[in-house]
Amino acid sequence: MAKRTLGLIFPGQGSQYVGMGKELYERYPEAKETIDQANDLLGFDLKTILFEGPEDLLRQTQNTQPAIFVVSVAAYRVFRSMYSSRSDSFLFAGHSLGEYSALCAAGVFNLPDGLRLVKARGEFIKAASDRNPGTMAAVLGLDAGKVNDICRQASAAGACTAANFNAPGQIVISGTTDAIDKAVALATEMGASRSIKLSVSGPFHSPLMTTASEMMQKELEKYSFSEAVSPVITNVDAQATTDVQSIKEKLVQQINHSVLWEDSIKKMIAMNCATFIEIGPQRVLSGLLRRIDRNVASYNFEDAKSIEKTLAALQGA
Repeated sequence: MAKRTLGLIFPGQGSQYVGMGKELYERYPEAKETIDQANDLLGFDLKTILFEGPEDLLRQTQNTQPAIFVVSVAAYRVFRSMYSSRSDSFLFAGHSLGEYSALCAAGVFNLPDGLRLVKARGEFIKAASDRNPGTMAAVLGLDAGKVNDICRQASAAGACTAANFNAPGQIVISGTTDAIDKAVALATEMGASRSIKLSVSGPFHSPLMTTASEMMQKELEKYSFSEAVSPVITNVDAQATTDVQSIKEKLVQQINHSVLWEDSIKKMIAMNCATFIEIGPQRVLSGLLRRIDRNVASYNFEDAKSIEKTLAALQGA
């Protein structure tokens, strides 16, 4: 089989749903071991929140972030146990929180350290959101220039910035509630196909998260990282790195800067990646991938059905 580069991409907050990881847990020993270990380390009953909810509890940032991270790492461990082609190389990337899943998969830190970091990140973000309340909105159908212009105009009412450059015509903005309300109205006036406020608990990836970023910097100083086994394309600049110090710096910046997801995917494609596998709950990133470049192949890996389909496609290619 010819050597190829596989892009392994990991979802972020918003992909969670009650029941995620349950089939992985019941069918695959690697997933069961991962989720059981996480449950013991966290000191609260993550399994019940994952498998039974309630949804309101799962949706709380301090629970959502460890939950998605654990399910994604569990799915990755199943993937590596079932797919061991020596001819393929890998690139890693994760959307926002998913960057931690990508880094764990790339061997930068282990599951216990990753869990501690993700748990701390969720707590820091919650504290920053309590201190600087705000919200986010999705703007569809406008280019980055127009969205940035809208944010500048809306900033008269409070902080407002582009937070996630997800795909062409799909940009998420973040800021104070008054400013986001103004931006949503402006986006409609400027011809957005849709502009809708999101059900989130804070103004993520904006300057309003600076206190969380500062707290994360102090937290990261406690940890020893390893060089990534394969390049990780980081959110804050869409560049590939394996360097420990660079990764730490970018994790700090990621919290209060924009996620350059579209550019990250384009970077992976430029690095000869033509096949992507979304590892973790749902297919949000696969949907964005189709908007970015329809010429690349996309699969997901989260339950028995998707695992079977993905492995058959990879091994039959």
